Amino acid sequence: MAWHLGRMAGFDLETTGPDPLTARIVTACIIQVGDKQPAQAANWLTDVDGHDIPAEATAVHGITTEHAHTQGVALRLAVEEIHGALTQVILSGIPIVAMNARYDLTLLDREAERYGLDSLPAGPVIDPFVIDKEVDRYRPGKRTLTALCEHYQVALGGAHSADADAIAACRIAWRQGSTHPTLAAMTLDELHNAQIWWAAEQAASLQDHFRKTRPDAVVEGAWPLIPRQLEGAVS
Repeated sequence: MAWHLGRMAGFDLETTGPDPLTARIVTACIIQVGDKQPAQAANWLTDVDGHDIPAEATAVHGITTEHAHTQGVALRLAVEEIHGALTQVILSGIPIVAMNARYDLTLLDREAERYGLDSLPAGPVIDPFVIDKEVDRYRPGKRTLTALCEHYQVALGGAHSADADAIAACRIAWRQGSTHPTLAAMTLDELHNAQIWWAAEQAASLQDHFRKTRPDAVVEGAWPLIPRQLEGAVS
């Protein structure tokens, strides 16, 4: 069976900021879809471990500090549950689908590290952002989730809510596999390994572009996450 016709686990976080090394999880969703089985979703709202949610983050996802502190579960508990759920997904051979996986998986990994958890086991990841930049690299315009939904004709309800974004990422991945035979012909492991190379090449190209005006610019190329031992090298 082609990978895009099998079971997938969409994963998305809404957080306190853009830096995956320091941001905290506000909401999370893991939703399993496909393979002619019912969808299974798990959602979390955290108390952000007592931290504030900046106004610019609230403007994106709509969750205020007060709402998170009063309605959210302990962030440690949420991280343990998310980490455990994704571990089971990986051990079941189901691919994780995450739009711009480097952000979400790195952020989760740093949260796990803060609470004494190991990194997730290795397993296949599908990143519609990396795939789109490879298969349609010269298409003008943005590569946001909303833009990709428009391009691949995928409905997006409630953008910037973790559950809506997670299911949209799965639908985009399905469309990518359905419309690009070279992708569909790959095994999950082949697709995962290809994305490692594609993401590195894309980062190097973007870094070259930035260095035309900022000679010291650095664009992280590690994928699907920035390993913990590389954190000191990130700028």
